[in-house]
Amino acid sequence: MSRFISHLLFGALAATASPAQELAAVAETGLPGGSATDASIFTRRDARAITLSIPAPRGMILDRNGQPFAQNRVAWQLGIQYQQFEKADRDFVVAWGRARIDKAKLLVPGVSEPTDDELWNHYRERRWLPLLISTHLDKALKEKIESGLGSGLILHPVYQRYYPHGSLAAHIVGYTGSVGKLPTGPINFNEPLWEESEGRAGLEYLFNKELSGQAGMKKLLYDEHGRKFPEEQPKRPRPGGSVITTLNLDWQKHAEDVLRKHARRGAFVLIDVNTGEVLVMASRPSFDLNEWIPGISAKRMKELEEDPATPLYGRAFQSAYPPGSCFKPIVALAALDSGEVTRNTLIDCPGALTIGNHTFHNHNKKGAGSINVVQALASSNNIWFGKVGMRLGANNFLNTARRFGFGDKTGLPLIGENAGNVPTNEWMLAVEKRRFKDGDAFNMSIGQGPLLVTPLQVAQSMAGIANGGVLPQLHLVNQVQDPFGRVIEQAVPKRRNWLGIDEKAIEATREGMRAVVDGGTGRAAGLSFTELCGKTGTAQWKIANKTNLAWFAGFMPYDQPRFAFAAVYEGRPGENPSGGKNAAPIVKAFFEPLKEEIKEIIAPAPKALEVIDESVIAPKAGAVTEEEAAAGEGIINEIPDGEVLDPAAQSSGNEADVPPVPKALEVDPSELEFPDEVED
Repeated sequence: MSRFISHLLFGALAATASPAQELAAVAETGLPGGSATDASIFTRRDARAITLSIPAPRGMILDRNGQPFAQNRVAWQLGIQYQQFEKADRDFVVAWGRARIDKAKLLVPGVSEPTDDELWNHYRERRWLPLLISTHLDKALKEKIESGLGSGLILHPVYQRYYPHGSLAAHIVGYTGSVGKLPTGPINFNEPLWEESEGRAGLEYLFNKELSGQAGMKKLLYDEHGRKFPEEQPKRPRPGGSVITTLNLDWQKHAEDVLRKHARRGAFVLIDVNTGEVLVMASRPSFDLNEWIPGISAKRMKELEEDPATPLYGRAFQSAYPPGSCFKPIVALAALDSGEVTRNTLIDCPGALTIGNHTFHNHNKKGAGSINVVQALASSNNIWFGKVGMRLGANNFLNTARRFGFGDKTGLPLIGENAGNVPTNEWMLAVEKRRFKDGDAFNMSIGQGPLLVTPLQVAQSMAGIANGGVLPQLHLVNQVQDPFGRVIEQAVPKRRNWLGIDEKAIEATREGMRAVVDGGTGRAAGLSFTELCGKTGTAQWKIANKTNLAWFAGFMPYDQPRFAFAAVYEGRPGENPSGGKNAAPIVKAFFEPLKEEIKEIIAPAPKALEVIDESVIAPKAGAVTEEEAAAGEGIINEIPDGEVLDPAAQSSGNEADVPPVPKALEVDPSELEFPDEVED
């Protein structure tokens, strides 16, 4: 229908139709979109047909068990709802609005104050919609004030993003922000009923498309006297999909509580060795995600950005630290795999060693005599690893480090993940203006110098050591579901790298890491219910203000490992922390209270049963043989249940030769053979 014909049709309608019918016709044609000019077609300047968009609720962000990290709830905004006045001039409209604002101030704090021009223009162009003058109000406040609103004040319901656990996993979950302020001026076709939101950080940002739903539609009809007809809702809003993470919300909360008690600043990461799922990734300090709802003030944002504790910084994956002695298992693996040393090779370890103009000390400044790799790991002997590192050469053990995921991002959906730094000859030439020297090899073999890693990378490397052959591909998101619960994305366990490390090298390194906890430097991490393997570490970090780090990383249990972990403790300036004193207790404080739950998870699978059945079902005496039956010379008779004969007895027909029914024999699952993994 052309615009000209439409005008003729509306002219005819104006003479015969009721106001509601006329406005319905305007809304149905789409001319010109329900804007403030529609009513001029009928010379009814106060009538309106308004089409509005209903913002869709965002999808939820959940943990692996369906518990919410981010969800939605209903909130309310206080608004001025103008009436249609018979004889309204500017002074009257402004005074009427000011009276409502003064009353609103008595009800809730922080009421905004529109200018006189804003009050007047809203009445002229948008009086059919409320003028919102407050931030979001919760249910308790809404119930407290609604009986005292009186004429002209309303509570306008809106969807609100809500983080039920505040700061929990804040650096991972992220937050939302407003797409933009509500429009002013004449009402536009399909403008939103309230401010829409979008992801601004974390999973909220990275999965914004999947979490955003589809807006609904609402139609409002008013006659020239300002009377409202029944609303229409031709399209309901459709919620966004859900993002199901691999995190365990209860364990994440427990880890953050442990960090709060044991570290002013630090991080803890826990990974499933078999699947690569990240179960916990905690950073301290953190921040409350609800401060961004509905919006954070510029003043508060500046406070968070300038806070010396850097709460906006996710230490578990954004901080690059020197790994200290947590790097020694990598050097041990490189040396054992290359054949430079064996399980029984003894190396003399004095209390200190001078290379060039620098003297390196053992951590306790005492000589250890001749020790092997297991003893060196258990006692975290700097001299042993420094000597071995120089024998190997920096490039050798740094290449092994790269196979374990150091120097590269994990690929998880994280904003600002740090790749760390595993130097190359090219990097040394560009930065240090020289190639690697022995002093560099010694320094990096004990986790110092330009070598930098994240706690997430350290935990990932421990998962590689734990399973021995493969570095698993890490996962942080298990599923993405549409609004109807259908899975549209699913994570599948897979390898990231073949490690290609000799089995005996893995075995010796794991034995040394077990000895770290069983009488070595990591005794404080020992658990009452299983064997834990780990490596302590202490590292010089910010040398200028004498700030050091403490590490403890490893896996559990020793047999059939299931979990890999890394904990880091940031010391205060001038403090002398150590892995055994400060980081190992964090690990014990995390695992010990979860004793019963973890024992059930790591319990060996029930033994498989193998039935040895070399017997056959015996026919009755006189029955034909299979050959005879195949030749058509008879019918095989039925056999009584449980009558089982040895093949030899079948031919003789002597029941005395019948052996007993064989019993099931236990089989160790480790002895079962499985087909090789199909390459991706």
